[in-house]
Amino acid sequence: MAPTEWKKWNQVPGVGAGGPHSTLIQLCGKLLADSLDARTPESWMRSALSDIAVELSVQWIALVKRVPGPSWKTMAEHGQHAVTVSQVTHWDQSLEREAAGTQTVAQGWTIAAFPLQHGTPLSDLIVCAARNADADLLDTGLLAARCASLALSVLDRQTRTRRHVDRLRSTLGIASKMLLAEDTTPLLELIAQEATRLLNCDRSSIFLWNRERNEVEARPALGVKGASLRIPANEGIVGETLRTGKPIRVDDAYDDPRFNQDVDRKSGYRTRNLVCVPLKESSGTIIGAFEAINQNEGLPFTEDDIECLTELGTQAAAALRNLQERNLLSRSHSQLAEQMTRGVSIIGESAAITALRDTVRRLASTDLPVLVLGESGTGKEVVAQSLHYGGTRASCPFVPVNCAALTESLLESELFGHERGAFTDAREARPGKFEVADGGTLFLDEIGDMSPGGQAKLLRVLEQKVITRVGGSQPIPVDVRIIAATNANLSEAVRARKFREDLYYRLSVVTLDLPPLRERPEDILPLAEFFLRRFATQARRPQLQLSSEARRRLQSHAWPGNIRELRNLMERLAFLASSDRVEAEDLAFILNPDSNGPKSLALDLGLEEATREFQRDFIRRSVRQVSDNMTDAARLLGLHRSNLYRKMKQLEMKEVGGTE
Repeated sequence: MAPTEWKKWNQVPGVGAGGPHSTLIQLCGKLLADSLDARTPESWMRSALSDIAVELSVQWIALVKRVPGPSWKTMAEHGQHAVTVSQVTHWDQSLEREAAGTQTVAQGWTIAAFPLQHGTPLSDLIVCAARNADADLLDTGLLAARCASLALSVLDRQTRTRRHVDRLRSTLGIASKMLLAEDTTPLLELIAQEATRLLNCDRSSIFLWNRERNEVEARPALGVKGASLRIPANEGIVGETLRTGKPIRVDDAYDDPRFNQDVDRKSGYRTRNLVCVPLKESSGTIIGAFEAINQNEGLPFTEDDIECLTELGTQAAAALRNLQERNLLSRSHSQLAEQMTRGVSIIGESAAITALRDTVRRLASTDLPVLVLGESGTGKEVVAQSLHYGGTRASCPFVPVNCAALTESLLESELFGHERGAFTDAREARPGKFEVADGGTLFLDEIGDMSPGGQAKLLRVLEQKVITRVGGSQPIPVDVRIIAATNANLSEAVRARKFREDLYYRLSVVTLDLPPLRERPEDILPLAEFFLRRFATQARRPQLQLSSEARRRLQSHAWPGNIRELRNLMERLAFLASSDRVEAEDLAFILNPDSNGPKSLALDLGLEEATREFQRDFIRRSVRQVSDNMTDAARLLGLHRSNLYRKMKQLEMKEVGGTE
């Protein structure tokens, strides 16, 4: 049997001490070992270049990478040189040939370029400059470059692993922060800031897709006034991402025909490279796009960047959906609670009310504007609420606005909102009623009292479906159904040029005319019993019953205040009636709590004077009943207003300057 042959590492020819490649092999081992321990690529590069410079006996050495332009970026360097000629052409040739090359230039300096292995991360060449270069510089440089390629690959893998772990840890941290967000704007800003940090880029934006308007809104859009930007959804890189549902990486933006340069021209910003991924919900529905712009190191974005942005986008989409659902549930809860409290329903048995209920039921499922006409207290807001809660917008807000209670300047701020600092008391930005009612219904009560300036602004919003806050410049699209109401005769106001004709026709696509309560006496008792049940529950007392005489008294009353007057009377009864049975005397007391009832007439007055005294007293009580409104008093007495004044003058009543 032949003896076993043994040999140690340092006994390999050329490897041991004094061998021709011993120091180079030792350098290779050191580079690999250091790459495993290095915390950052920059620290490894500085140390490695120093070691390689010693091995090659060069005065200056650098790692360089080809970047779009085309140009070269120095990743790290060591030492100094006095070479005055440009080396870029030499570097270009070395990269194109995939071969090392040396060239002697002025004053005994030699420049050299050694290509790293194809696909080596972070760098493409080792370049150097040597004074009186060694004869074997080309050979040793190639071997050193191969060692550096291996070490850079190991370093890149280690770095990417650490970065991936860090990004996962950061994503979990971001997810917990998202759960605490209470508003969309700060949530989107938080997501964009974290994406910018994790991808080491200059900026990032989330584009939310409005499918109805076929546009996307960038939030935030850094460098754009108002921090918001709207662009067509079918243009640019974002449009391509939305269409295909796939990530897109662009290494040279201005060289890519899909890139829309209009945004850069408007903002003065220069986009070099970018990555864009679709923003998808858990169902796979695309709701927007997530874009990161300009890698800070001047390098192209990587597949790891795409993966990180996609993961962060998934978290963002889920957080947005949760926030929207939470806000919707909160608003819906408030609206439903209000609906239950106010008891929104159209009560009555008359033909007019039966037809009205049927019309409201058919209109509720549409988005048509509705104009509700009728005297004060006939239930115009109840009809508006029935239209809202009976339709597809019931889960969104119903927002009433009393136009008569607001001046023109206050009306604009109330309807459209204002930005911080728009006027003296605007200490913070506030959304207007149009924004609050987005997706729901805006009820404009007493529209006939709106100022001419307010009418013009309202018409523009109704036509364009876009508002602008006071003090702001950013248009905000709104989706709101309009229901208007008035007790004025708008057609006469249009003829008198007190109300805009174009606004009138815009609001009165459908008109509902509510009859006063005196014209539908069959509805009085159902309404009275409905209100009495509700207020008895609120008063925490047994249900009240109306006596026959009380019913006759209610039906004989003219109700100049309409349903509001009846409602208020039933509320007072529920809290003030002494027993569970309501008598006619209870109604008389509540209708006349000041005890100024009919006077007892002396029997010696004579029939004519007693009749005159009774008429005076009856007219005075009628006027008090309608809160001194002479028009309503005349209607209650069955007279024209002018005839009432004539009668009062004949009776020598001091209210019209008589001598009584």
